[in-house]
Amino acid sequence: MTLASADWLIEHIEDPGLRVLDVRWYLADHARGALEYEAGHIPGAVFLDLESDLSDPSKLDAGRHPLPDPHVLASRLGAVGIGDSHRVVAYDHGPSDVAARAWWLLRHLGHPDALVLDGGIAAWTAAGGALSTVVPTHPPVAFVPAPRVDDTVGMERVADLGDAILVDARAPARFRGEVEPVDPVPGHIPGAVSLPYESLVGADSRLLPPSVLAARFAEAGVREETEAITMCGSGVTACHLILAAVIAGLPEPRLYPGSYSQWSTAGMPIAIGA
Repeated sequence: MTLASADWLIEHIEDPGLRVLDVRWYLADHARGALEYEAGHIPGAVFLDLESDLSDPSKLDAGRHPLPDPHVLASRLGAVGIGDSHRVVAYDHGPSDVAARAWWLLRHLGHPDALVLDGGIAAWTAAGGALSTVVPTHPPVAFVPAPRVDDTVGMERVADLGDAILVDARAPARFRGEVEPVDPVPGHIPGAVSLPYESLVGADSRLLPPSVLAARFAEAGVREETEAITMCGSGVTACHLILAAVIAGLPEPRLYPGSYSQWSTAGMPIAIGA
């Protein structure tokens, strides 16, 4: 089970072995997610911040959202009452891009039971779920990480792709180099193909059916026999591609955590156009 429906979560929200993570975050306003959490969240949910909890800002040469140290993140999770034996459901404001980052990080730590709430908090309220302003105080628990070493690649591997396909989750205009709101140089990594993560969700922000997802990946050149690497601006929405690939029944792609922010800052070659 990778996705949790809002109906399923409403049914199981009182389960003692369940923990819920609110990871709402917005590129244009980093403080907005925490404010929305304070205004109303799924009962029992704890808030983790993309900038300070799901990233390590001290790694200055590793992109805008470098992966946190696994043991530091495990300690943070344990402190808010999330242990390695809990089933964890992560949600965001809807398209599951940041929730996918939390899901991927839990899997990166070796956690066996991480889920994404399909459609985010909007799906929860549409299904009749209530919101709460009470900040939960789950007792601290142990989270013993077993970090994976096979799920990421570095800049050197991306520079020499070979038969692998590098899939870019950013918006098409950013991929083509027509706009660049954050990083120093517009464009994309040479050899990358564009598969915007937003093309993998419907108007309700829920992920498309597995067969449709598989078709979208196939159009980008990714099939069962393909070695795929995902990237985006900073390694966040790239996790959404991994989530979608898993749901589509494809082999799990590896993540390039530094993504375009690391690549462009390092002065590596840049391509423009489609």
